Amino acid sequence: MEVDAAIIGGGVVGLACAAALARSGKSAVVLERHRALGSETTSRSSEVIHAGLYYPRASLKATTCVRGAELLYAWCAARNVPHARCGKLVVAASDAEIPALEALAERARENGAFVELVDRARVTELEPNVRAVAALHSPSTGIVDSHALVASLAADFESLGGAIARARSVVAAEPAGDGWKLAIEGAAGRESVTAARVVNAAGLWADEVASLFGVAITQRLVKGSYFRVKPRVTRALVYPLPSLDGSLGIHTTIDLAGGVRLGPDAEPARSREDYEVDESRRPAFFAASRYLQNLRIEDLAPDSAGIRPKHASGDFVVQAERGAVHLAGIESPGLTASLALAERVAMLIS
Repeated sequence: MEVDAAIIGGGVVGLACAAALARSGKSAVVLERHRALGSETTSRSSEVIHAGLYYPRASLKATTCVRGAELLYAWCAARNVPHARCGKLVVAASDAEIPALEALAERARENGAFVELVDRARVTELEPNVRAVAALHSPSTGIVDSHALVASLAADFESLGGAIARARSVVAAEPAGDGWKLAIEGAAGRESVTAARVVNAAGLWADEVASLFGVAITQRLVKGSYFRVKPRVTRALVYPLPSLDGSLGIHTTIDLAGGVRLGPDAEPARSREDYEVDESRRPAFFAASRYLQNLRIEDLAPDSAGIRPKHASGDFVVQAERGAVHLAGIESPGLTASLALAERVAMLIS
């Protein structure tokens, strides 16, 4: 097979890149190692559409998150992808935390996100079960059905003539003129694809894929577990203030069916498939009772886990070298930023 572009990875970012390239008139194929699309980082996330509150000004995370949220809401509305602008509160549990809350508000505004500081009475009005002296309200933060989003991107790509090859792993790459010849292993045995350009959107495996092209990228894998909360304790998303190391802390996320989860936490992943939730971590999740009233530890049940790839820079990496674009460190807000990252990739290989 010969194509203008081969996209390695069928998660939300890879499919967004594929759809953008197909819309630009390029022939393209998506190579996905699993039989199902979006089965790793994409489907094991909080499914939040972030507004861009936390990230350093002018960072890739900040710029692609804000732009990506705009594009994602428009995409979901146009293609009937289930989503909701449920809103989000970042809470100050004590007066001592208010300066940090104000600093976060300033950063969010610098990034172009609309936020408002609200007092205790407004917090109670928005979230009766939340205990806080003040909060940062982000009304444009939302949630999306990640599975439906992936399906819509795949359908868009295929409608434009794109091909998706499932259960195909790229095992080698060698230069072929100005492009690349990829060796692929699948159920049918060894195959090859020659592509003028390659997009490495392999997520958890992006560093290993990059090495096939002679590019050194290091990712650190962090596991995040979730605990389900049996009663619906919040109407929307509720987060504590981020810690000094940048962790967002144990927060509440909701899904479109009205379910509530706490998490994710953060611990080193033992492997790229370390998805077991350790019940002994329940007390750490119960720390959310600091800002959630009426939460009982017996209300928490192990739910699921995901693994996020982190780059040492703390930012996304979009690195173009010798006819290939490598995306690494695509953790949160990667789902939100996916369409904006696709815009950037399409410009790099236009």
